Amino acid sequence: MIANLAPSVRQYALVTFNYWNFTLTDGALRMLVVLYFHSLGYSSLAIASLFLFYEFFGVVTNLIGGWLGARLGLNRTMNIGLAMQISALLMLAVPNSWLTIPWVMAAQAMSGIAKDLNKMSAKSAIKTLVPDEQQGALYKWVAILTGSKNALKGAGFFLGGLLLSWVGFQHSMLLMASVLALVFVFSLIWLEADMGKAKNKPKFRQIFSKSEPVNILAAARMFLFGARDVWFVIALPLYLGTVFGWDHLAVGGFLASWVIAYGFVQGIAPRITGKAQGRVPDGRAALWWAGLLAVITGLIAYGVQIGWQPQFVIIVGLLIFGAVFAVNSSLHSYLIVSYAKGDGVSLDVGFYYMANAMGRLIGTILSGYVYQKAGLDTCLWIAFAFLVLTTMISLRLPRRVNR
Repeated sequence: MIANLAPSVRQYALVTFNYWNFTLTDGALRMLVVLYFHSLGYSSLAIASLFLFYEFFGVVTNLIGGWLGARLGLNRTMNIGLAMQISALLMLAVPNSWLTIPWVMAAQAMSGIAKDLNKMSAKSAIKTLVPDEQQGALYKWVAILTGSKNALKGAGFFLGGLLLSWVGFQHSMLLMASVLALVFVFSLIWLEADMGKAKNKPKFRQIFSKSEPVNILAAARMFLFGARDVWFVIALPLYLGTVFGWDHLAVGGFLASWVIAYGFVQGIAPRITGKAQGRVPDGRAALWWAGLLAVITGLIAYGVQIGWQPQFVIIVGLLIFGAVFAVNSSLHSYLIVSYAKGDGVSLDVGFYYMANAMGRLIGTILSGYVYQKAGLDTCLWIAFAFLVLTTMISLRLPRRVNR
C-alpha cells in the first residue's frame, strides 16, 4: 500500500512513522529514569545529573548533526539515531548493580545524541518535501509533525510509568529496544538515500549559521525551552510525588495527559494563529505569544509562592501554560524551517536545535538544583525570567518571512 503513494507523501509518512516510534520510547525512557532512580533514593540533583550528558550531547549533536545531514543525507542521520537509541536502551537493561551514575550518564549521552539526530533529520526532511512557495502547507505539516511528536512523547510518559509498574525497569528497556529494532529495519529499506543531501558539500566551519533571523530565533528558542524544563523536567514530577503524594502511575499519567494535550494544541496551532484566514505567522506573532506565556508563568509562580490552592494552581496553571507554550513552540518550529536555506537545510535547522538543546540543558540542571535548594516556586520564577528574555529577543525577529 505504501508503495502506491506519491513519492513525497510516502517519504513524509516514513519519516513521521520513524519519528513517532522513536519519540514514544524516548518519552518512556525519560519517565522510567526519573521515577525508578527516585524510588532508589536518589535526590533531585542526582537525578538531574543523570540527564546532564543527555542534554549536553544534544547541543553537540544538533550542531554537528546538521552538517552531517547535509553531507551524508538525512536518511543516514535518522538511521544512525535509531541504532544509537537501541544501544542506549540495551545499556540500561543490565542488572541493578551495573546501574551506577557514570554508566547511566553514558547511556543517556548516547540517547541524547540519538534523539537529536532523529529530530533534526525529521524536521529538516519536511523542508525538502514541500515547495518553497507553499508556506501555508509548510506551516501545516511542521505543526502536524511537531504536535504528533509531543502527543506521543506524552503517551511515552504514561507508558514509562505503566511499564515500571508492570514489568520493571530492565524488561522495559528490552521491550522498547525490540520495537525500535523493527523500525530500524523498516527505515533502512524504505527511506530515500539522498534525502536532504546538499548539492555542494558544506565545510565544517559552516555549522554556525550566518543568517540573522536564524540566530535571533535560536536565542529565543534557548530561553523558551529553558523556561519549560526548569520546572517541568525534574521539579514537577518530584513535587507531585512528594508533596501531593501521587504514585508512579499517577505522576506518569498526569504528565502524559499534559504532553498529549500539548501536542494536540501544537497540531492545530495554524488554526489558532490565523492560517484559516490566510495569515502565515511572522516575528510579530512569536513576540505576542511569548509575552502572553511570560504573564501566565508569573501568575502561576505567584500562586505557588503564596500557597493559594496549590493543587488547583499547579494543575490548571500547567494546562494553560501547556496550551500557550504549544503555540509558541509550533510557531518557532515553522519559522526555523521557513528561514532555513533550501540547499543543506539541516545546517540551519541543526544550529537552531542546538540552541533548543542548550535551553533544555540549562533548564534540566537548574530544575534539579533549584528545586532541591529552594523549591518549585523559585523554579517557576526563573522560568518567568527566561520568558521575559524570550519576549525581548523576539522583538528583533522579522515581521514577515524573508524569502
